[in-house]
Amino acid sequence: MSASRAAAPGPGGGAGEPEPVPLRGRGLELEGSSTPTSHRLLAYSDALLSIIATVMILPVAHTKIHPDQKLGESIQQLLLAKIAVYLMTFLIVTVAWAAHVRLFQVIKLIDDVLALLNLACMMIITFLPYTFSLMASFPEVPFGIFLFSVCAVVIGLIQAVIVVYGFYHPHLLNHEIQVSENQNFYKRRILKIILRGPVLCFLAAIFSFFFIPLSYVLLGLVIVFPHLTRFIAWCKTRIVGQREEEEEHHSLETFTFYLSEPLSKERVEAFSDGVYAIVATLLILDICEDNVPDPREVREKFHGSLLEALSEYGPNYLAYFGSFVTIGLLWFVHHSLFLYVTKATRLMELLNILSLAFIGGLPLAYQLTSEFAEKSHNELEAIQVSCVITFFASIFQFAIWTTALLHERETLHPFAQYGGNEHAFMFAKLALYPCVSLGAFFLTCLLSEFSTAIFHLMQIVIPFAFLALRIFVRISLAVIKSMVSLSRRKAVLSEEEEACLSPTETLS
Repeated sequence: MSASRAAAPGPGGGAGEPEPVPLRGRGLELEGSSTPTSHRLLAYSDALLSIIATVMILPVAHTKIHPDQKLGESIQQLLLAKIAVYLMTFLIVTVAWAAHVRLFQVIKLIDDVLALLNLACMMIITFLPYTFSLMASFPEVPFGIFLFSVCAVVIGLIQAVIVVYGFYHPHLLNHEIQVSENQNFYKRRILKIILRGPVLCFLAAIFSFFFIPLSYVLLGLVIVFPHLTRFIAWCKTRIVGQREEEEEHHSLETFTFYLSEPLSKERVEAFSDGVYAIVATLLILDICEDNVPDPREVREKFHGSLLEALSEYGPNYLAYFGSFVTIGLLWFVHHSLFLYVTKATRLMELLNILSLAFIGGLPLAYQLTSEFAEKSHNELEAIQVSCVITFFASIFQFAIWTTALLHERETLHPFAQYGGNEHAFMFAKLALYPCVSLGAFFLTCLLSEFSTAIFHLMQIVIPFAFLALRIFVRISLAVIKSMVSLSRRKAVLSEEEEACLSPTETLS
């Protein structure tokens, strides 16, 4: 039937062929043959990488702490090591995500081979949370860190194969590289940069059987090495000056980790949204797993009353809704911030990743505060840990804002710049969570007997504070303007009075 339609005469009466459907708007490029662009592949990869980075917190959040056990002792023995390993592995996953972003700035089109190679890379990345669980549970056993390092090496090798394949088929590359006469130089340079992280991980895997602390140091270098190298290059440029060779190949920096151009703002937002969404989802998974009563217990203990059985989980539901509201409002602040960000600098991206690392720790805060129902001895410590996590997640958002203000003409919309219509409101919105969480932390230190009430009051007040924030800011600005205008009027009046006085009266 489709063949008969294709042979049907057109409206003009001739046996014309059907007009070709334009495929460029659907994400396809027509240059001899239709080759899909990488937009959907990048969206899938961003979603998967954000999920993997976020679920790293599960072994930490599910650390069993009995109500009679002191949280301070548990932190020293279990949580501190797990939190440190979580932060390190989260940041390593974000380094892999940044490498993926840079890689597909070089490769703009994909074919079946590239799609399958990317899937193989994603498969190894999805195995990382299991290796992290081994590292967190057995920090002194070499196999966990060895397995994690080997996975990182394999990920780097697959990315290198993608680069080699892309340069073997130049039509898949970015147009600027396609027309360049130095493709071999580009390929060597990009491979050198992609393989730096895997080389450090390979050394970490080897030293894990001899000296585990050195392996952790090498894995830490994977995180800081791009920034360290860029800082050294900046110092060298300041002291020695830029060499002619570097100036000649300056355009290459667009496709490296150490470029002056930042990551795509759209992919930063997509990765961040993925982290926020997964963290919010993890909370309800814990509710479904831990807060569904056993049918036999409902029949025997509560005489078949499901409502009465669920009432025992009231503090758990309160902790869930409070944690979800915290995550949702922090996302709302992040969304409001990037709504006015026109361009994210590298420092802003680093601060955003640090903020996301603490956002990923909010399921741990939920697990600790949901134990209030068990009347544990750890309420004060649990509240303080929650306040610390919330404070750092929000203070890094505030740091993104202050960093953007340093180059506001390049990074911010005019409305959010100093003196703009939204400047004061954005400042208040970003400062609210750091101030409230820090205030709650110190109040619980001073009034430890009322720590639970203070914490719940903070969770209830903040949503209403966001609703009334714009009104409060407008009133505050009106008061400040009126005070300034009054002081100016007084100054003008005093000047006029002095002008009217005679010289002798002025001297007296």
